[in-house]
Amino acid sequence: MAERIWRAWWRHNNVPLATIESWSEENLTEAPIPFALVAHENGVFAGTASVIADDLDERPNLTPWVAAVWVEPPFRQRGVGRRLVDDAARACFALGTKRLYLNALPAREAFYVLGGWQPIEREVGPHGVIVFSRNAPTPG
Repeated sequence: MAERIWRAWWRHNNVPLATIESWSEENLTEAPIPFALVAHENGVFAGTASVIADDLDERPNLTPWVAAVWVEPPFRQRGVGRRLVDDAARACFALGTKRLYLNALPAREAFYVLGGWQPIEREVGPHGVIVFSRNAPTPG
């Protein structure tokens, strides 16, 4: 999982793989957040999504975040990403979280909006990401 995330987002910024591996190890503690979900099909890694406390330096007051959503190319367009994001949100809401955040490049906006995420801010930070939020379902 750490290697896939590193290759997707961090290698080109010269961040060592060991840094990402140490972040991944944080998922193995007793704390409820952070945590990561991993999708497999027939024993083959298909994708991952994490819930972390902070994912955007420009918005340290927002927490928690769905982050590091990655689906391996052969598994794309098959619902794996949607399932990972939805399962991460459900697990976070089960912990008592009332509002969850996510950031993505504008090219991914439709994917998240169709999944129930609301854009709340655009062109944030050096990559011009969109910040999305999703509220916990209301009881009843």
